[in-house]
Amino acid sequence: MTDVIPAPDAPRVPVRGGGRFPVHRIYCVGRNFAEHAREMGAQAPASPAARGRPVFFMKPADAVVVDGEAPYPPATADLHHEVELVVALGRDAPPGPLAVEDAPALVFGYAVGLDLTRRDLQAEAKRAGLPWDIAKGFDASAPVGELVPAAEAGDLRGRALRLSVNGVLRQQGTLDDMIWSVPEILHELSKLYRLRAGDLVFMGTPSGVAALSPGDRGRAELDGVGVLDFRIVAPQV
Repeated sequence: MTDVIPAPDAPRVPVRGGGRFPVHRIYCVGRNFAEHAREMGAQAPASPAARGRPVFFMKPADAVVVDGEAPYPPATADLHHEVELVVALGRDAPPGPLAVEDAPALVFGYAVGLDLTRRDLQAEAKRAGLPWDIAKGFDASAPVGELVPAAEAGDLRGRALRLSVNGVLRQQGTLDDMIWSVPEILHELSKLYRLRAGDLVFMGTPSGVAALSPGDRGRAELDGVGVLDFRIVAPQV
């Protein structure tokens, strides 16, 4: 049967060494660094046993930005940066919950990315007890650097995440500070969704999130994996 409208192409992220990675879905983890949870006014778990369940939200696949230029979004006066490890899945998960020990086999590679957030809209929604999808899942809200295959990236333990804006360091933390590890997050996601090849998972941000303005230039870095240079451009009209 013929499509009644043209089918959009899947967004694609470049891969180091050649090729492109078509994006299926974007899952995001909230409050995965204790200090960031505290700066957002939430309680951080006192011990691993007190973690409860991770917080998840989603962005549309076409929120991906690969050229580093993100337009300042409408309906906000408080756009924030959140630097994150991005995990790319290269295989479908089997039906049912995924065992933690089996999760690494699904990972194709890693990148550094940004979870751009309309912080004022998020705060309004939180105060009203409403969902805050519009604060997270908007156009161009997911800039991503090139993907590095997992074998090339190696063991990520102890790697540092950092973000600078206009030459000033704003965020810095290590992946060891994550409350939930990559295998644990994939296990938890698999209880809720059927994970597929092409999925991206944004793993949460360290403290230091702050506002961006049109014209700002920034650099997001993940040691031993990659760099994402970005610019906030004038709103699209």
